[in-house]
Amino acid sequence: MIKFSYLLNQDNFELQASNWCGLEKVLLNGKVVSQKFNFGILSNHDILLKNGKKYNLQLLVDPQTDLLTCRIYNQQNLITVLKQGKNQLQKSQRLIEAGLVCMLFSLVTVYMVI
Repeated sequence: MIKFSYLLNQDNFELQASNWCGLEKVLLNGKVVSQKFNFGILSNHDILLKNGKKYNLQLLVDPQTDLLTCRIYNQQNLITVLKQGKNQLQKSQRLIEAGLVCMLFSLVTVYMVI
């Protein structure tokens, strides 16, 4: 799970992206305000606050630098750019793969015993 957090005035924006199932969530002050599945390199989440302000959170994977980037826009004006290395994503993917290999090995062992 990759997480980007940003505090803007009194609002805490958090973008969560699962590297395993493709689920993305945007939380505003701890409440889910947007979610969708995405397996591409670019994703957009449009958020409308109670005060009428519009925000857009954009998640993209840069294939040249292997960085995950979260851009936050207000009324089409760039507020901030948050970046994380892809190695954190790869570590969690390896952990999931290791778990799946262990499960498969256990199933094969049980099948061979029976």
